[in-house]
Amino acid sequence: MKLLKLPQQRKRRFGFVDSFLWAVRIGALVFVVVGIFGIPGVAGGPEGSLFKTLSGEGVSGEAWRDLFISGLAQGSMYGMIALGYSLVYGVLGFINFAHGEVFMSGALVSFFAADAFATAGIWESQPVLALGFTILVAMATSTIVAVLTERIAYRRLRGSPRLIPLITSIGMSFFIRYTFRGLFGDSFKTYPAAPGVLEGRATIFGVEILKTQLTVIVVTAVSMVVLYQFVARTRMGRAMRAIAEDREIAALMGVNVDRVISLTFAVGGAMAGIAGVLWALLFRQVHFLTGFLPGIKGFTAAVVGGIGNMAGAYVGGLAIGLVESVGPLLVLDGWGIPAVSQLKDVVAFSALVLVLIYRPTGLLGERLSVEERG
Repeated sequence: MKLLKLPQQRKRRFGFVDSFLWAVRIGALVFVVVGIFGIPGVAGGPEGSLFKTLSGEGVSGEAWRDLFISGLAQGSMYGMIALGYSLVYGVLGFINFAHGEVFMSGALVSFFAADAFATAGIWESQPVLALGFTILVAMATSTIVAVLTERIAYRRLRGSPRLIPLITSIGMSFFIRYTFRGLFGDSFKTYPAAPGVLEGRATIFGVEILKTQLTVIVVTAVSMVVLYQFVARTRMGRAMRAIAEDREIAALMGVNVDRVISLTFAVGGAMAGIAGVLWALLFRQVHFLTGFLPGIKGFTAAVVGGIGNMAGAYVGGLAIGLVESVGPLLVLDGWGIPAVSQLKDVVAFSALVLVLIYRPTGLLGERLSVEERG
């Protein structure tokens, strides 16, 4: 009688790549810790940002608080943009690199609504009405651009290898960007200043925060909760999750795949439109290149949080916003590096690399099987 032979597990060798990655991990950890705490007792060595603050030579506690809140506000917008990347990836399995331009379209077109309200005096006299309508204009614009992009550029490519839709999305990014440049010019459009009701600071639990930043944080948090409930509890949300699991089986069960995929792009576009108005409220200037860097940061946030995970996209956005706001002073200033505020993008993308080295699936991502990756 023959015995069943159990498959033997291969022992994974610890090779050069593993050694290099562990060296990077340890080196990065040492760099961060020394930048924050310094090297006590070593003359001429890094003082550490925390030691500088405690000794009164570095950034004050109030400045750290303002940087933290600013990072939360900016990270909230990155999280909103990242939702579009994660939704599309979760359903279709590819990265829509035109999503940054979807964000830009809402911010740019909504400028004309905000400017008209400001000219008519409604921006100040009826701020809730004016802001609400401006957000609706941004959401409608971004939604239309996103849905048209899917219908014209992506729908016929669904059965193609993933590289083809990816390259197409890059081409669509350039097409949308320069179409808006042709329509609205290449000059900066300056949003009206925030209405009087949003000027100054509010005190929350004893902490002072700019009202515009508070508005951004609250609106993005509420939008995230509403979106999560929509996906988790509604019929169309269940259809989106079914297609994300298995598109063919969902179609056999009666799900209208084309309609649900269009809805996915529409929802991602609407979130990007809200982020566009909030971005304009904080930074005020928008133009045809506004979507480039925020789009990359939104994609970075989606990867950091775990691509395809909605909660991960929002958490990743907060993480990227905090790292680029607090990180340069917290780590680089401790090493005595000059002009650290100009290195915030370097710090943000370095954080992406480090997260992927320590946790390749992202903060809230799940490890996929070979079949799922294929």
